[in-house]
Amino acid sequence: MGSTVLDRAVGGDGAAFAELVAPLRDELHAHCYRMLGSVHDADDALQEALLRAWRGLAGFTGRGSLRSWLYTVTTHACLDAARSRSRRALPVDLGPASPEPVLDAAARTDVAWLGPHPDERYEHREAVELAFVAALQHLPPHQRAALLLVDVLGFAVPEVARMMRTSSAAVASALQRARSTVERRRATEPDRHRRAVAAAFADALERGDTYAFVALLAEDVTWTMPPLAAWYAGRTAVAAFARAVPFGGGCGTWRTVATTANALPAVAAYRDADGSGVCTAWSITAVEVRADRIAGLTTFLGADHVALFALPAQVTS
Repeated sequence: MGSTVLDRAVGGDGAAFAELVAPLRDELHAHCYRMLGSVHDADDALQEALLRAWRGLAGFTGRGSLRSWLYTVTTHACLDAARSRSRRALPVDLGPASPEPVLDAAARTDVAWLGPHPDERYEHREAVELAFVAALQHLPPHQRAALLLVDVLGFAVPEVARMMRTSSAAVASALQRARSTVERRRATEPDRHRRAVAAAFADALERGDTYAFVALLAEDVTWTMPPLAAWYAGRTAVAAFARAVPFGGGCGTWRTVATTANALPAVAAYRDADGSGVCTAWSITAVEVRADRIAGLTTFLGADHVALFALPAQVTS
């Protein structure tokens, strides 16, 4: 059946081509996200890659692996995209933590911010861990591609050399440099514990209970909120910001919906600023948990992030 579908696709049958690539589409999209750090950029890169694959399908004879060929096309589409875009960043990349709450800060529109990934689009969630994807953005694009193709996707070095049109020695060198730069962090808490801590954070936010929130924090907790450049490190600074802004009353009423982002439990927050009884999508917060405490909060501000997770734009308060 596979060869028949391939023959039809080579012959110009668009439905056959869609059928051919469908089993790989989600993992190719995740590869684009890891390379580019943004679901929107990944959408664009994958669309471009599939267009290139469609146009070049006659050059794929079927004697090799379709998966390898599609990853080759997709990787080069991502490399082309990376050349024309700034690397994605988090607030911790821009400067030191703020010791005091920064009020009424304007969004930094001159920074290409790292965005969240909705886990349901890709079954191997650990491959899109937030800390890992953030670390990848510090690598030159070719090192990033080599590390992902070998260490995440399992391609052999000689095959990656062919895919990237270089030598095995060059790939091995890129891998060595990339591995020395990237420390891949994984959450070690059982999922049920991580979800429970995230749920407790959401409950404290909805009730405006600063004491309950602070009790959840690790001593070395961090809180970042792209596209705001200010970020906070340590329980004292994070608690001060929480009291001044989200728990301070000036933000109105909060409602939350549990979700997951980048292999972490996450909370979609909705805000009713004027007491109308309608809460509007505000942010996605990924919750990093260590030893039953919140070790890190990354709040992606903006209703567009909530929409990526197939969540409603509004909920009732």
